[in-house]
Formats: sequence, structure tokens, C-alpha cells
Amino acid sequence: MTPEEVGFAGAAQIGKLRTRVRGCRRQTKETRYLITSASNERLDALGLLNVKRGYWTIESALHYRLDDTLDEDESRVRRGSAAHILGRCRRLIMGFACAWLRPAKGIEKNCRKSTRDFQDHLTAHGFACAFALVTATTPSAWLPN
Repeated sequence: MTPEEVGFAGAAQIGKLRTRVRGCRRQTKETRYLITSASNERLDALGLLNVKRGYWTIESALHYRLDDTLDEDESRVRRGSAAHILGRCRRLIMGFACAWLRPAKGIEKNCRKSTRDFQDHLTAHGFACAFALVTATTPSAWLPN
């Protein structure tokens, strides 16, 4: 088939990607279709897979947490240094949350806590552990038990 026949005039490759998504003691199968203008010589099947994985690594590691947990997309601050400072603060919070979320020994690999769990932990302890994190020389009081 030609790219025009499938409705994507610039398409050089079309691929089908089947994935298994594992979560806390469950597994689902998904099928995705990929379209690219890169030739097979420039981007083979393995390269296309690596590009797709790289995209989702960034999306799930940072952007999802910023958008879903901290509602960054809903922020009305859009200009100047205020938007820049708020963005830095959100990323700092995500750094703390990611350190807190690292799976402890004995916890199943694909069954991690969420960023919401981090917020709930801070709320349950009256933000005392957040204060300990900011003021302690060696912050460990804020880590989960």
C-alpha cells in the first residue's frame, strides 16, 4: 500500500506494537499502531521500539506526576518568573516524592506506591516529616517505615 492509500501522505513505515503491561499482581495486553516518516534504513524496528519506550519513560516518570498529582496543567500562572518558580517548586516536590517512592527491600518490583501516597503520608503526619526534610542535616525522618 502507498502512504496516500492509508491516509498518511508522509508515512514511510507503519508498525504494530503488542505490549504486556504489568501492575500490582495483574497484567493486561495492549496493541498500538505506530506511524513514522523515517525510512527503515534510518529507524529499524528496534529503533522504533526504543523511541516509543523513551517517550513513555519521560511521560510516566515526570509529566504524569506533574499533571495528575500536582495539577500543573490547571495552573493559571502562565507568564514570567512566577510560572518558572512554581514549575521548579513542583519538580522539587517530585524529586522528594520519587525518593520516598523508591521500593523498599521486600516490596514487589511492579507494585510501587504512588505520588498520592506521598501526599497522604505528609498529610497524615501533619507535614512534620516535610519540615524535618527541609531542616535536617541528614534527612531520614521523612522516609516511609
